[in-house]
Amino acid sequence: MTAILQEIQTRLIQLIGEAFQLLPAIVVALLILALTKWGAKNFQRVVHKGSSRLLRSRSLQSLVSQISYVAAWVVGILAAAVIAFPNLGLGDIIALLGLGSVAIGFAFQDIFKNFLAGVLLLLQEPFELHDQIIVGEFEGIIEEVAIRSTQIRTYRGERVLIPNSIVFTSPVTVLTAFSSRRTDLAIGVDYNTPLPMAVQVLKEALNGVEGVMAEPDVEVDVVGFGDSSIDLLVRYWTLPQRIEVRRAQTRVMMALKAACDRADISIPYPIRTVYHYDQREFNELFSRSEHQN
Repeated sequence: MTAILQEIQTRLIQLIGEAFQLLPAIVVALLILALTKWGAKNFQRVVHKGSSRLLRSRSLQSLVSQISYVAAWVVGILAAAVIAFPNLGLGDIIALLGLGSVAIGFAFQDIFKNFLAGVLLLLQEPFELHDQIIVGEFEGIIEEVAIRSTQIRTYRGERVLIPNSIVFTSPVTVLTAFSSRRTDLAIGVDYNTPLPMAVQVLKEALNGVEGVMAEPDVEVDVVGFGDSSIDLLVRYWTLPQRIEVRRAQTRVMMALKAACDRADISIPYPIRTVYHYDQREFNELFSRSEHQN
């Protein structure tokens, strides 16, 4: 028993001695990690400035900048590991990375999936920064395409972080992909209204309305017979930004209402006919018929 205790004591002393021997190296490694945190940000800033001069695409600039930040951290961590553990050779590091990559891959598969999707999004550029997009139930302005997520700012001033894998695999509507955007506005006229006259009045009403483009032309189509009105559809083009579409729609609706008033065109509302009868009189008639039978 005494021999076992002495062996344990000897091992503990050896471990404590080795720990004290490694302590300066560990301190240096921690200093390297601290310098890496500071240096990675500065290196990313320098690379971003250089890429902004050499690359015209903002997405590629962002990709190069983010990869430089990750690369700086990888170099710093490897340097700290070599200093903290002097006996750790390059072959050991490669083997450790090979064995660890499998476990890390399983543990952080979602992170790697989002990382790869982010890289592909930045390379393919299906949209640009400050574009207005719709992804699923979210709609807003793209603020940043990061390595892990795409950040959009909603029109109500909220920030939404959408994982890149969702953005990459989901249908994305880019509202500002082109220089113009069409709006379809429904309106109904009375059945007594001459349709050629109504179409002409509605088309002329949009001439000169602020925000409505002259090209392509405004179109007015008769689309159906409603319960209370003949349904028409006014199609016009504006700038693609949501604020432009919204403001133009308000002006268009006001112009259409004013034009209909001037031309004495009625915009009907749903009509319901309600029949009222006396329940007591109905009961009396029912009772008489029962007595007669």
